[in-house]
Amino acid sequence: MSDIKKILVVDDEPQITRVLRHSLMAHRFDVRTAADGVSALDTFRDWHPDLVITDLQMPDMDGIELCQEIRKVSQLPVIVLSVKGEERTKVEALDAGADDYVTKPFGIDELLARVRAALRRMPDNAASVETRLEDGEFAIDHDTREVTVSGELVHLTPKEFDLLVYLFNNRGKVVTHRALLSAVWGGNSTEQTEYLRVFVGQLRKKIEKDPAKPQFIRTEPWVGYRFSTNSE
Repeated sequence: MSDIKKILVVDDEPQITRVLRHSLMAHRFDVRTAADGVSALDTFRDWHPDLVITDLQMPDMDGIELCQEIRKVSQLPVIVLSVKGEERTKVEALDAGADDYVTKPFGIDELLARVRAALRRMPDNAASVETRLEDGEFAIDHDTREVTVSGELVHLTPKEFDLLVYLFNNRGKVVTHRALLSAVWGGNSTEQTEYLRVFVGQLRKKIEKDPAKPQFIRTEPWVGYRFSTNSE
């Protein structure tokens, strides 16, 4: 039973939680549900799930607030569901620490693919991964998922960490939007370039001395990004 992942589903629509619970359990996930952010936070603290799927619009505590509370104590994957498809709403959810965003209505197969991808990226068994990467001002520890820049600890969300590691491992090369999206968000997300704009912007705020004049993450117009550990 130890290899069965635990998923907390949070939505104030009973039919949604019922369908998701049934579908996820059919794929061998252990599932609990909550109807609002407050009760979800209680379950999160008591049950310690491996992943959270949450709606945005809920009573008492909405999905944004729930994500912010979770991020204070945990880096587990959070997938946000919402009927809203505007980029502004996606940015707000991602800024709050969400790892992925799925717009209602959605196909259960798409959600399951995103769940599996998010869980694969969690460092449960990273024995085959080089545990520490260092170059220039950067030190990245896979075991603790800690990043230091110029000796200072930088706090990153799981997706920010995965994006930085991929760029770091390909430093000096031009990495296309499609390659980054496929590597960090999975093959179904290769057209969703708004993810990159949000997360690259967040990374720059955290690792660059001047995000407006990035030294490490350079934009290659219309193509992608190039990561450099040293100023040119």
